[in-house]
Amino acid sequence: MEPVSSPYAVRFDVDYPDRTLNRLTTAFRIFVAIPILIVLATVSGGSIGVGRNQGGVAMAGGLLAIGPLLMILFRQKYPRWWFDWNVALLRFLNRIGAYLLLLRDEYPSTDDEQNVHLELDYPNVPAQLNRWLPLVKWLLAIPHVIVLIFLSLAAIVVAVVAWFAILFTGRYPRWAFDFVAGVMRWNNRVLGYAVLLVTDQYPPFSLN
Repeated sequence: MEPVSSPYAVRFDVDYPDRTLNRLTTAFRIFVAIPILIVLATVSGGSIGVGRNQGGVAMAGGLLAIGPLLMILFRQKYPRWWFDWNVALLRFLNRIGAYLLLLRDEYPSTDDEQNVHLELDYPNVPAQLNRWLPLVKWLLAIPHVIVLIFLSLAAIVVAVVAWFAILFTGRYPRWAFDFVAGVMRWNNRVLGYAVLLVTDQYPPFSLN
């Protein structure tokens, strides 16, 4: 009997909207999203970007990275409230990202999960994390960042195609939905590994 592999420490999914989407809010999505983007700016400490910054690779102003790195390095601990802050903010970022990329048409909540699901396992630092690895994780993640730059650009193009599809049919093409959600999933795994430092397991090169 083959051993069952444990799930990756960062798990992301978006419920497919198997219904007619709101054409009006889709048509003016970038304008409708302005209020929640202003709210995001007040808590993230970073800037809202497009292209390679879209989805969180460089949009990590409010995510705590240096503090956890120092605590893992010198104290071998990850304060739970720092972890909870990072999880809550990253979930908020993903709800807004899913809304901007048209994956869902519910207006992003500041606290409710809605239909965008992100789970991160709280690490047992002494048992699960190498105290020295956070010093080089950013370097090890460079191949992922390079790939994600191109995938993020492709996801924006696919979202534009989906925008036209929704306006004419009311539906997000399933192939396009799976691709865009997959890019977000990949992005979150890299963030969990190289920025949030919740796992030492190297992220897979996969949209699944």
